[in-house]
Order: sequence, then structure tokens, then C-alpha cells
Amino acid sequence: MFDKRYYYLIKIQYLGYRFHGWQKQPDVKTVHLMIDRTLKFILKDVRFKTLGAGRTDAMVSANEAALELFIYNKPILDFDAFLALFNHNLPQDIRALSIEEVDKTFNIIQDSKLKEYHYVFSQGKKNHPFCAPLMTTILEPLDVELMREGAKLFTGSHNFKTYCYRATDKGEYYRTIVSSAIIDNTIYTANFFPAQSYVFKVVGKGFMRNQIRLMFGCLIKLGRGDVTLDYIKETLHQDSTEVMDYIAPASGLILHAVNFE
Repeated sequence: MFDKRYYYLIKIQYLGYRFHGWQKQPDVKTVHLMIDRTLKFILKDVRFKTLGAGRTDAMVSANEAALELFIYNKPILDFDAFLALFNHNLPQDIRALSIEEVDKTFNIIQDSKLKEYHYVFSQGKKNHPFCAPLMTTILEPLDVELMREGAKLFTGSHNFKTYCYRATDKGEYYRTIVSSAIIDNTIYTANFFPAQSYVFKVVGKGFMRNQIRLMFGCLIKLGRGDVTLDYIKETLHQDSTEVMDYIAPASGLILHAVNFE
């Protein structure tokens, strides 16, 4: 019997602090696992499959992530009712934002898309413990103005091998960053946040394993005075053999938005 397949794009958000990342793994709780468990419960005997637009690491959050839902033989007829039922059964730290039907030519992995990541941080003193899921605190004083200059250097097309975790000689490390900047944080607010915090904002089409956390790790070293602006420039050269030895903590990183072109 021929199975008719229906295709849907779902946008979601989640707090990653208690999850071992997006990808399903044996014996640990992941975002993808909890989404599929919930869908299996609400769709009952309807056959389905899900694919994410990318993977986030353990403790990384998402303000807007995307997944593709394939349903066999029985389409979703009422999107509002589906979202309400889905959210009612999802854990409190995962929320579905929207759903739309797409056609079979849509490919959530291969279709061109821009991802915007935010790394939220403060510096100089320890924050309220409630900040921990969303913000990294660097206890040492940092030269944030110098870090702003360093962040700009990542914009453009460069060799980012230095900023790929466990890079090999066989990978493709030439990537394009559409924008890279450190801005004052007015995006994420709470009454227990420090008076001053910052967002390292990065937009690009594709990122390698731990790339943004390694980039920000370099900026932390710059702010501490351990490296210079010239050092960052050199790491982006085609012939660079430098290996970044500091990965910034995961809990300050947020996938802010995924936009399909």
C-alpha cells in the first residue's frame, strides 16, 4: 500500500540547562528525545518522523529552533489545536512556537538558512545563581571594548579551522560569518540579572562543532590580555595551524533564530 506523506516545519524554543543537547543518545535526556516522546503520545498510532535543523550541545538553549515533522497518511487538520495539545504535553522547558505545512522539496538540513546565535555573558563579579542557565559569568575583569574590536574580525569569509573542536586535515573549514559583534544586552532581562551584561551575536549559514564557544573563548582570552587582535587575525589565515585551547562554557549560548532563505 502506498503511504502518503505530509510535511511540516515546526519552530520550537527550549531551555537547555537540564538536557544533554539536541541529539538522541542512550540513557540520557535530550531535547529531540522529549519531543519525539511527546509526539508519539499525542499522535497515538500515526506513524511519524522528525529531523532537526541542527544540533545544539548539552546545556545550550534555543529561543527559536526548527524541526521538520513527517506524518504518514493522516494530515494535521487544525494547526491551533495541534499546537495547544503539543504544548500541553511537552515539558515546561520546551515550547512549540508555530507550525506550517511545507512540500516534499523542503529539506530542513540542506535548504539554505541563516542561524543567529547569542552568547550572553557578564564580567567582574559572581551573579545571582538564577542567572546560570542563560548567562556565563567571567569572574576576572575583561576589556570588553577590546573584545568588541576582536569580535568584528570574525566577520567575513575565513579559515575557521582554529575554531573547530578536534579539527582534522580532511575537513572543510572555510566558512562565512555574516555578522559578528558584542553588544550591550537588552535582549534577555530579569530582575536578578546584573546591571550590565553583554551578548556576543553571530550570524552565519553554517557552524562547526563548538565553533562559537571557541570563538568566544578566544575573545575571553583577548579581554584578559592573554592574546592580541593580531593573534585573532593570524588564526583566520588560510595557513593557520593554531589550535584554540579554551572552549567557553555551554550555558551562555543560545540559538536565537533560524531563518530559511
